[in-house]
Amino acid sequence: MTVPPAALDPLNTAVLTITCPDRGGIVAAVSQFLHNHGANILHSDQHSTDPAGGTFFMRMEFHLAGLDLARDQFERAFATVVAAPFGMEWRVAYTTEPKRMALLVSRYDHCFLDLLWRKRRGELNIEIPLIISNHEDLRRDAEMFGIPFHVVPVTKDTKAEAEAEQVRLMHEAGADFAVLARYMQILSGDFLRSFGRPVINIHHSFLPAFVGANPYRAAFNRGVKLIGATSHYVTEELDAGPIIAQDVIPVTHRETPDSLMRIGRDVERQVLARAVKAHVEDRVLVYGNKTVVF
Repeated sequence: MTVPPAALDPLNTAVLTITCPDRGGIVAAVSQFLHNHGANILHSDQHSTDPAGGTFFMRMEFHLAGLDLARDQFERAFATVVAAPFGMEWRVAYTTEPKRMALLVSRYDHCFLDLLWRKRRGELNIEIPLIISNHEDLRRDAEMFGIPFHVVPVTKDTKAEAEAEQVRLMHEAGADFAVLARYMQILSGDFLRSFGRPVINIHHSFLPAFVGANPYRAAFNRGVKLIGATSHYVTEELDAGPIIAQDVIPVTHRETPDSLMRIGRDVERQVLARAVKAHVEDRVLVYGNKTVVF
């Protein structure tokens, strides 16, 4: 039997994510619907906060080669037949439609370059339509990757105007989400509301931890034995948004502030990349100020 080319295409897939009140029959209803319409389930993950009256989360990845409906018809049918009876919040994402990521950066280049390299190597199924910075320093790097680089200076007196321009640029570029790759400005609530899409940040510590302008000096002075990084969604409450990924690395008394910084930046790169990958692959479901990461 000859397998159709479409059946071999790893990009011919979709991801269905669901959040709803937990009750019996959810998995069966979703699986039966997909089977009835010719979709082949590849991966399925689910979690319940409490089987008796809790919240149910699901991520189901399926192949589209045998689907008997057009995408819009499929989604309308799912909304009526499955989602409505179970009170679901849901969405379908297609791997043939890469998410468009706006990248915001200041002067530190380690997270910024790491994401660009991973994109170029095909590790992240994304498009990067623009980079925004409040400094000129990284323009040449952006141009090496062929990505438009916009400098929007930010001062205390011009912050509102600068944020409005940043949001305008991101909307114009069709950005689906934004990543702060060590963008050293605090985003206002107005920015977050105007952009209206997820924003991912990387924090240079294992939250909650040392605060202030020089956390590595503070960590050195305290004699820490672990340093880490935290990636989270940005909310109006500073560094308190839902956490997507974290990691730590052991250190010893032999470290200096400079070596701690080098080690810490390596952790930041890895943690931010994991968080972005999880978001891009629709593995993150936000629940209050927490996340379920499949």
